[in-house]
Amino acid sequence: MRAVLRAAARLFTLMLLSVMALQLYFLARVALMIVVDPQSTSFQRSEAWRLLVEKQQILWAQEWVDYERISPHLKRAVIASEDAEFAEHSGVDWDAIERAWERNQRAEALAERLAAQNERRAAKLPAGKAPAAPRPAKVVGGSTITQQLAKNLFLGSERSLARKGQEFVITMMLEALLSKQRILEIYLNSVEWGEGLFGAEAAARHYFRTGAQSLGVMQSARLAVMLPAPKRFEKRPNSAYVAGRAATIAARMGAIDPP
Repeated sequence: MRAVLRAAARLFTLMLLSVMALQLYFLARVALMIVVDPQSTSFQRSEAWRLLVEKQQILWAQEWVDYERISPHLKRAVIASEDAEFAEHSGVDWDAIERAWERNQRAEALAERLAAQNERRAAKLPAGKAPAAPRPAKVVGGSTITQQLAKNLFLGSERSLARKGQEFVITMMLEALLSKQRILEIYLNSVEWGEGLFGAEAAARHYFRTGAQSLGVMQSARLAVMLPAPKRFEKRPNSAYVAGRAATIAARMGAIDPP
């Protein structure tokens, strides 16, 4: 019995040391970003591999530009769209998480009611026929810009408590070591704006044939609209939804004071 306990204690110690070593690795990487621009993110590397496997080529566009060379309109638009409390919170917006949880609960309850109705309809249909499957509940996130950056820099896209916990830890590291301005600079230079399209400079040139520094109010608002689902919106960047949502974001931009 004692041998088993000693083995379990050694295993626990090794696991604890591994977790600590991983956190020190993340901490060192974040600290390096104080002075060194990150060359790539975990998400970008996974996308490059996906493109290579699926299309046997990597069509890629990204160009780093300093904070001062990014239009203040784009900074305001992205904050207004993605994280209105960016300048005030310490990395995690608990109110936004609570609101997202409540919306997801309502969406899940609606999806369950629709599924029950679908089953009742199926029972009344002739054999061999089935009603159209209801759409799955849409999951709404409450992640801040800092949390999104933490995930993109170091983590995968899987959903688990362990991954979310690690995201929170890295978020705290980013907020502790980097200024809000630096966090936003890295985010705007690394976020996805289409398949193989990363960063404000590449997005501005791809969609508007101009540089990130020259983006106007509505151009910036349109780019901000695309962020939650860039691969979907890049197919119809001038859709009615994008235009309407961009107008809403543009109206909110005046209240945003970027860092």
